[in-house]
Amino acid sequence: MSVGNIILLIIVGIGAYLVTIYNKLVSLRAGIDAAWSDIDVQLKRRYDLIPALVDTVKGYKEYEADTLEKIIKARQVGLTADSMDEKAAAANMLSGALGKLFALAEAYPDLKANTNFLKLQDELSQLENAIQNARRYYNAIVRDYNAKIESFPDLFIAQKFNFTKRDYFELEESEAEAVKKMPKINL
Repeated sequence: MSVGNIILLIIVGIGAYLVTIYNKLVSLRAGIDAAWSDIDVQLKRRYDLIPALVDTVKGYKEYEADTLEKIIKARQVGLTADSMDEKAAAANMLSGALGKLFALAEAYPDLKANTNFLKLQDELSQLENAIQNARRYYNAIVRDYNAKIESFPDLFIAQKFNFTKRDYFELEESEAEAVKKMPKINL
């Protein structure tokens, strides 16, 4: 084998390796977008349940109106949010408001016994679990992607083709506490 053929094989090998790196980055970026889309769908499903929950709770006149206003406001912010950061912030705000609503429901036995409220509470709890699972998956893909674009030699391809670091979808500490207060479904 001549020196020219060896050099050609090395160049082809390096080129193939660089293409493989690029394709992996594209695949991870597409995975992030798909995972965020799943979160977005779950959040929209949750926003769709809010009006029914508010209507059910409004029937209890002594119930805390401030909590309902926060839920309605958080839903509206979520529905009108454009960026991922705005949607994440709205989701966190709504989680906190819902957690407070369910915690306050403990003080109202009639409300706790209302079948519509219990059904909506169960549906929202299931959606919270789905959102939490989707968030974990999204964050795992973001972690892999961010590690890949910062690893040698992948970082050169990432910089060349403008692959930028992505943010995690994290709950703020106050929202995480509120979610913990939400009822769990016993299967």
